[in-house]
Amino acid sequence: MTTETTNYKCPACTGPLHYGTGSGKLECEYCDSSFDIETVKSYYAEKEKQAAEAAMESQNHPDGEKADWDTSEFQNSWDTDALRKFSCPSCGAEMICDETTAATSCPYCGNPTVIPGRFTGSLKPDYVIPFRLEKNAAIHALKSHYKGKVFLPKTFLEQNTVEKMQGVYVPFWLYDGEAYGDMVFMAKRIHTHRRGDDEITETDHFLVERSGSMAFSRVPVDASSKMPDDYMDSIEPFDYSDLKDFTTAYLPGFLADKFDVTVEESNKRADDRFRHTLEQALQDTVVGYSMVERRSSNIRLHRGKVHYALLPVWMLTVKWNDRNYLFAVNGQTGKTAGILPVSYKKVAAMFAGLTVPLSILAYLIASALG
Repeated sequence: MTTETTNYKCPACTGPLHYGTGSGKLECEYCDSSFDIETVKSYYAEKEKQAAEAAMESQNHPDGEKADWDTSEFQNSWDTDALRKFSCPSCGAEMICDETTAATSCPYCGNPTVIPGRFTGSLKPDYVIPFRLEKNAAIHALKSHYKGKVFLPKTFLEQNTVEKMQGVYVPFWLYDGEAYGDMVFMAKRIHTHRRGDDEITETDHFLVERSGSMAFSRVPVDASSKMPDDYMDSIEPFDYSDLKDFTTAYLPGFLADKFDVTVEESNKRADDRFRHTLEQALQDTVVGYSMVERRSSNIRLHRGKVHYALLPVWMLTVKWNDRNYLFAVNGQTGKTAGILPVSYKKVAAMFAGLTVPLSILAYLIASALG
């Protein structure tokens, strides 16, 4: 029977290949051979085609065999429709993963495994940005993220441990388009001067209008419900100069998901990003005033093409004080996002430091009045 999965084996020694973030090639950890992406892509093109066809055949003809034992008391609340079963092409072990998993590794032999059937037809991404940061570089980026956080507990820096770390190719929709807009602001310019013993404050009022447009190219919106949207927004931007035409040859050694949030479900987020970006750009041109208040905004959108891409993200789970903290690191630039713990003692000490000078000032004022 044709296998539904594929992995990239070294043509020299048949050991498993993985994508090397430093070399940009597929590397063998057994014989130290390395191969260009295009060479391996061509070598395995037919194998991927067969795996995709096998996956389609499996979906069209599911296994209908019945169990011999009485399973009438089994619970039926587990949604098995969202799970898929595959065989490891290296050791033959059966693997179960959810319907969005497209690249993983065998838990028995450790070999990277790609499921090409996830990337057929309309499911095939247009682009991929390969990982640039290796694992140690991502950990270094996380530690750099800790720096300058004055309210971070000292024991967190000394005692936290990285419990889990995984490089993931996250599905994104990339939106092209333009935004046109008109905005109206009320602005004030306040002047204060002295006239004899009197202090005079004059306020001038202005009606400010702004119009403009912006072109957008490949605005990213993550298409995975598993990923926190605010984390994915925070680790932007990605460097699109590294954008490659998609091939599964970049996936071995990393997890990869296909989208489970459709374009239609993502459109509002894209529209909002277009609108807010133009609004902020127009407001930033209103300068030289003491106060600025937005009165009205009329933004129109010209919606262009949408592209499908896999972008590199390191996901790290850090444990401290029996709590887990999730972080996302841009696998290309090292930009990091995540919620850090707060030392409430440090916060209290800061407010105490502010309170003492205020208390002294209040005492001096009271003494002068007395």
